[in-house]
Amino acid sequence: MKKQGLNPYLPSWEYIPDGEPYVFNNRVYIYGSHDCFNGYAYCLNDYVCWSAPEEDLSDWRYEGVIYKATDVQHNQDRDSCLYAPDVALGPDGRYYLYYVDSKRSIVSVAVCDTPAGKYEFYGYVHYSDGTNLGERAGDEPQFDPGVLLEDNRVYLYTGFCGRGDKSRSGAMATVLGPDMITIIEDPLIVAPSQPYSEGSGFEGHEFFEAPSIRKHGDTYYLVYSSILMHELCYATSKYPTKGFEYKGVIISNCDLLIDTYKPADKPMFYGGNNHGSIVEINEKWYIFYHRHTNGTNYSRQGCIEKIEFLEDGTIPQVELTSCGPNQGPLVGRGEYPAYLACNLFCEEESIYTDFTGSWMNNQFPKITQDGKDGDEEIGYIQNMKYSATAGFKYFDCKGIKKIKIKVRGYCHGDFEVKTSWNGTALCSIPIGFSNVWKEYSSEIAIPDGIQAIYITYKGKGSASLASFTLE
Repeated sequence: MKKQGLNPYLPSWEYIPDGEPYVFNNRVYIYGSHDCFNGYAYCLNDYVCWSAPEEDLSDWRYEGVIYKATDVQHNQDRDSCLYAPDVALGPDGRYYLYYVDSKRSIVSVAVCDTPAGKYEFYGYVHYSDGTNLGERAGDEPQFDPGVLLEDNRVYLYTGFCGRGDKSRSGAMATVLGPDMITIIEDPLIVAPSQPYSEGSGFEGHEFFEAPSIRKHGDTYYLVYSSILMHELCYATSKYPTKGFEYKGVIISNCDLLIDTYKPADKPMFYGGNNHGSIVEINEKWYIFYHRHTNGTNYSRQGCIEKIEFLEDGTIPQVELTSCGPNQGPLVGRGEYPAYLACNLFCEEESIYTDFTGSWMNNQFPKITQDGKDGDEEIGYIQNMKYSATAGFKYFDCKGIKKIKIKVRGYCHGDFEVKTSWNGTALCSIPIGFSNVWKEYSSEIAIPDGIQAIYITYKGKGSASLASFTLE
């Protein structure tokens, strides 16, 4: 089978959330923070970079470590982590990496001659008198820098605003000069926090974190994570530092609000914080976002979906898929790993991934892997108890007569296969207890055409699902 674009788009053992995508020299580079598999906190690893040719989003190449946590000043013990970064190509032809570490609310900058080489510390974003942004009287704490270079001016967007926190006003826009680091226009609020949103048009989707800025035509698009966390919203303006109006949701990492294939208020994955941006690649536009795995908030993976701009400049919300980077549906034949599930849920609904409550009670299915962080182990779905359902979208099916699944675990029952989350079972596959992966199969008649595949466990115990094969 020809290599296809998949979600997540990087290997299943790689955990790169907060993705900021850029096209440099005909390659797509992804910059983000770097989680651990089975981590105990956010962003425990060093910054790394992956890239792909802009004409093939299935062909990602590991570029290596570009900046270490120990490159942060006075951080040899790695007590401070590297939070979500962004990158801009400067007027001098060098690449500038903007980041905030977890111990300080100031913006640091590193620089490199190439998009994915070794970045070296450059300095802190500061006022003309040398005071660091975030440390002057009246400054609000800095977080999640997003940058755009235009006319030798750097537009820097930052902020973190929890619900009800009146000390945080909203997303800030600060203008830097051509040296990429010195402030020439003081911070302005461009999107309100929840306590200050009345009458703004942002009500219910106020700024929380993750500001990212892009330009489409003559319009600036501010992409951000709202106070609901799971959604990436956007606001637009004809000006980079004023006049932003809320426009809508681009994506939710639990598919809330999508009503094309299920009720709008039904979550179809275990969501959580979200961070990403939009980018034009080979004359098509995409949204980069992340999902949560391993039943925690601390092992996040990057995903991609296609988006479109309507004539009025708005972006309709897109649904989660397994085939987002692909040019159309996946081939409806062959073996697919279970970690590609874009829907994952059970009878007990939950919008959020949560490492307390039901997660502690081990109620929900989760995408995980064997081994430790860094081991190149293929992911799978664990803890599929009665009613647990994994959904995969979409496949171009033709003449499918048989389906096989690989399962292990202390379980006894059946897996049902459907083409919609609440549809009629097309077959039922009996499975039994096994300590190793075993393959089970059934005849099935999947209608020809573009189809989703939903696999639901109906039985006792807890099953793990490694893959399914269409024949």
